[in-house]
Amino acid sequence: MKKKISLFTPCYNEEGNVRQLYERVTEIMQGLPDYDYEYVLIDNCSTDRTPEILRGIAAHDSRVKVIFNLRNFGPSRSGSYGFFQTTGDCSICFACDFQDPPELIPEFIRHWEEGSKVVWGQKDGSDENRLMYGVRCMYYKTIKAMASTEQYENVTGFGLYDREVMDLLRKYAGPTPNFRNMIPEFGYPVYFVKYHQPVRKVGKSSYTLFRYINMALNDMVNTSRLPLRFATFIGAIVAGCAIFAAVYYLILKLRFWDSYDLGTATMIIGMFFIGAVQLFSIGILGEYISEILERMNKKPMVIERERLNFDEDEVPDGDGSRKD
Repeated sequence: MKKKISLFTPCYNEEGNVRQLYERVTEIMQGLPDYDYEYVLIDNCSTDRTPEILRGIAAHDSRVKVIFNLRNFGPSRSGSYGFFQTTGDCSICFACDFQDPPELIPEFIRHWEEGSKVVWGQKDGSDENRLMYGVRCMYYKTIKAMASTEQYENVTGFGLYDREVMDLLRKYAGPTPNFRNMIPEFGYPVYFVKYHQPVRKVGKSSYTLFRYINMALNDMVNTSRLPLRFATFIGAIVAGCAIFAAVYYLILKLRFWDSYDLGTATMIIGMFFIGAVQLFSIGILGEYISEILERMNKKPMVIERERLNFDEDEVPDGDGSRKD
């Protein structure tokens, strides 16, 4: 019996890419006749012609399975949910914009057959804006330095996951899982396939500066407790400085009672400085509390509007568990 390869791509306003990507993936998989495969795509409530194109592809090819979300649930929730609907012996995820080269699929499968449970693409360069690439590299290094578990640089989660790993991801995923952080936590060794990242083929990324910042903060909260300890450390230093300054000024005032003036400026500067440290510490604490609340809220990753070409007996439940 042939092994089944699951391929997965999340989509949002990708009318210029999705058909070309499907044709490229189909050509690659036709070159791997020893495997059966399915191609799962999830549309995050696109506002262009992407849903129409996906319907046409699914009508033509029964191996293409499509999920349409009721609304835009964000790239993390939608992408994770769609990926959890795959049913193969291994699952490979890649973006729709061709920045994750589908040509690496055969190499991913080869290393999986050699025994690797997780095979990731790792960027050794990029054609994107140099400033943005530099910021990304600095972000990866920062997360790696702060994290309590091993973190890997220049990886996005693009790659192959064995079914055993997928079952664990489904079981322990939170409302906004980050596979890049969860795999090191599980302890699976990762095989890296180097590649040079091309620019987006067509269209514009839906990621904004705010989304990048939000993703960075989520990674920081999920991988490290260092910010909390940093806030505690800074608070202790500021408290010590404040006590020292208070004693110093008290001594000066007692010694030069008539001639020494404490000064309004000194008091205001000290007050604002301590207030800023307090707000900074509260902000850090708020990020962790927000993550706790997010995990406590019982809500689905997404609500489906429609799905195409899925067989009822092979589809995982919406919470990520498998029926079979």
